[in-house]
Amino acid sequence: MITLDDVRRNENFRLMIHKANAYLAARGYTEHGPRHVNYVAKTTAYILETLGFDERLVNLGAIAGYLHDIGNMHNRKFHGPTGANIVFCELRLLGVPLEEIVEITTAIANHEEEIGLPITPITAALILADKSDAHRTRARRRKPNPDIHDRVNLAITDSALTVDPEERIITLDITFDTTQCQVMDFFEIYLSRMEMSKQAAEMLNCRFRLVINGLEMLGKIHPAEHRAKAAGA
Repeated sequence: MITLDDVRRNENFRLMIHKANAYLAARGYTEHGPRHVNYVAKTTAYILETLGFDERLVNLGAIAGYLHDIGNMHNRKFHGPTGANIVFCELRLLGVPLEEIVEITTAIANHEEEIGLPITPITAALILADKSDAHRTRARRRKPNPDIHDRVNLAITDSALTVDPEERIITLDITFDTTQCQVMDFFEIYLSRMEMSKQAAEMLNCRFRLVINGLEMLGKIHPAEHRAKAAGA
């Protein structure tokens, strides 16, 4: 079974991650390099492992997290499906079983909020990991005129994604410096990502909570309650 360490050592994947990050840097996007993909790999695995999924699925989730942004080396738009096709071909060349490749590439193809859906556990965990990576270390343009993406990331002085397997709660807890910009600026660019995170948590039979400066912004109703209300409507 291919492991995350195998993928990390692969020169082709390392080159493509570098090229994807360089492309996004040229376009003015936030950091999408080794720090981001390693965070997403680690967090995807953490979510799946904490919720009790088996070692094989946890490993495949980590690989999907590490490779999820490779499609950005060609273009930002539809980088999920583009990256999935690239990863599919590379993993076939490495002799990875087709069933495992499909698990990985389905998650990669569906992590964009514009077109993706959390249709598998790996996909859901990858979405939550990717969308939770908001922090000032990702900002590229700090002075003199950072755009809204950089301003929002600069304002996030701390963030943590935690999973409570007993209560089935996934919480993104953010410390936000309102002297940098307004919390409304966060929602201007992150609202669709947070809604996708909520859907992803529901796929995992969990409730998603977004907490900013100690205030809960999303997640007060458990998905089961949503279903009960819908059934009674």
